[in-house]
Amino acid sequence: MTEQASTSTLSRDLLASVVVFLVALPLCMGISIASGMPPTAGIITGIIGGIIVGALAGSPLQVSGPAAGLSVLVLQFVQANGVEMLGVVVLFAGLLQLTAGIFKLGQWFRAVSPAVIHGMLAGIGVLILVAQFHVMLDGKPIGTGIQNLIGMPGALMAAIEAGDHRLKAGAIGLLTILTIAGWSYTPKSWRLMPAPLVGVIVAMVAAGLLGLSDIHYVEVPNNIWSTVAFPTIDNLARIVEAPILIGAISIAFIASAETLLCATAVDQMHSGPRTKYDKELSAQGVGNTICGLLGVLPMTGVIVRSSANVDAGAVTRASAILHGIWLLIFASALPWTLSYIPISALAAVLVFTGYKLAYPKIVPTLQKFGTSEVAIYFITIATIVATNLLAGVVVGLVLSLLKLLYAFSHLEVEKTEDPASNRVDLRLKGAATLIRLPLLASELEQLKPNTHVHVHIDDLDYIDHACIDLLTNWDRQHKTTGGSLEIEWDGLTQKYKARSGLRARAEATGR
Repeated sequence: MTEQASTSTLSRDLLASVVVFLVALPLCMGISIASGMPPTAGIITGIIGGIIVGALAGSPLQVSGPAAGLSVLVLQFVQANGVEMLGVVVLFAGLLQLTAGIFKLGQWFRAVSPAVIHGMLAGIGVLILVAQFHVMLDGKPIGTGIQNLIGMPGALMAAIEAGDHRLKAGAIGLLTILTIAGWSYTPKSWRLMPAPLVGVIVAMVAAGLLGLSDIHYVEVPNNIWSTVAFPTIDNLARIVEAPILIGAISIAFIASAETLLCATAVDQMHSGPRTKYDKELSAQGVGNTICGLLGVLPMTGVIVRSSANVDAGAVTRASAILHGIWLLIFASALPWTLSYIPISALAAVLVFTGYKLAYPKIVPTLQKFGTSEVAIYFITIATIVATNLLAGVVVGLVLSLLKLLYAFSHLEVEKTEDPASNRVDLRLKGAATLIRLPLLASELEQLKPNTHVHVHIDDLDYIDHACIDLLTNWDRQHKTTGGSLEIEWDGLTQKYKARSGLRARAEATGR
């Protein structure tokens, strides 16, 4: 299928672009507020993600924009370093992504363990939920994830006891969540309207009819571009400072991993062109570089908007580009309509989004690959909630690396002797590599001369050339004592090739 739009494909892309625009509008604003930025910052990022990145993307049906997955990191950075430095880190994060794409490093970002990626997303979901719960009550997040979590019952009780605008805002937020959750039970023909937008509209109507003038509403300038803040030379020079540099690297890494994970998921939803990962990474780099120059939010490929795009029948990249144009037209011509939106409604959208991210639906899948994967998943979540996003991801990556090292260094040798038949069976399990060669050599040296040795390697995950050489040389020496060596190769034909008797070369197979 080519990307040259015929009349039929253009009409399908046009309809899909409207659906994606309606999904993106409340999310752009809500994520921006959750990130400690004005709502227009998220809309501008959505415009760039649609028009610029949509035109350059290596994943034509993926939609880019501000992501809930980065909101926690951005909020923590803004609180620690100020809004004026956000553009600097986003700019350099974009340049890092662009460089990685040019040097074809896109596939490497996909090598991050799924347990870490899903743990990161779930941890972000928890942080978003517990922080936006307070915003839904017209308050502000208390502090860290743990503090926000512990403070939830107290904030709710205080709102109920006071019975003031906080309780009214909470009721509007609850109405928004119930609307979003219940929308999936409506007739399918109704569901062309995305649930988050329906929830926000219901909240706007309810707040207007009830005359809730004392709750907090979105504040939007008449000119959305008035929030643009170009990085100054002095601020750009601060990129060498450790907190700023770490912030840029963190945003680049997490945005890239989330984008390429999303692209992989989008590929599974349609039968059109597959993702070109390096091209997609470069496109994200260009988008984030522009976002950094304008001082707005960073972007990633986002699964909610992308899945809405595919489900609505998009065929080419024209849908993503058009959704950015609709955002631009709406925000430029009708910004005054946004001021009728209760902030608690946008917070409720993110509370529901956080819940969906945090729900551990991936655990049964991870369990198929071992309990250790599930442990890494939950430890990553716990570390993110207890400390911060970067620390959680680093802990998850370290645990994944330790698991890999263990897998390639762990070897069990089980010995069974049968004196009556002068036979010894050695069963190897794990990975026979250079690291564990001394153990294997020690077991072989302890065997008696003039015995028939049968080495079973059915349960081996991997055996390297060094260990095969060891067996070859030992077999030669053992034969001089009247003994013999037999190796069971069954079940490993895809991993090994026999060469000169026992000599073979192990073939690495990718998971």
